Amino acid sequence: MTALIARRDAAQATLDRFGDVPFAWGSSDCAKMVAHLVRQHGHQTDLAKAGSYKTLLGAKRALTRLGVASVAELLDQRYPRIAPAEAIVGDIIALPSAGDLDALAICLGNGNAIAYHESVAGAVVVRPVEMVAAWSVAP
Repeated sequence: MTALIARRDAAQATLDRFGDVPFAWGSSDCAKMVAHLVRQHGHQTDLAKAGSYKTLLGAKRALTRLGVASVAELLDQRYPRIAPAEAIVGDIIALPSAGDLDALAICLGNGNAIAYHESVAGAVVVRPVEMVAAWSVAP
């Protein structure tokens, strides 16, 4: 299997798992979605070490338990940061966030990504207009 097909399959598995699943802190949020993608790529994730959380405050405390201030900082420790324009299928992108935490999405290719969006019930395919960071998560 080529690397690009493996990336596609990992992104599709993430879309299948989180597509249209309502947002819920600690079970179906962007950090859990990214952790799922990372595992699909065959990498380990530290998310279990953070403990469980059910609220925004709990999510912030979970990051503190991991010794980081943001999910972006955690991603920076494990994966190379790339220019958002370089992101290809299966990479992680950060979108502008109105809140205290990063808004993360998974690149699906052709300008599309899967992300949680406040105007809909669950994770959906979006076409980001602005991306603030990206990480390459090669299989």
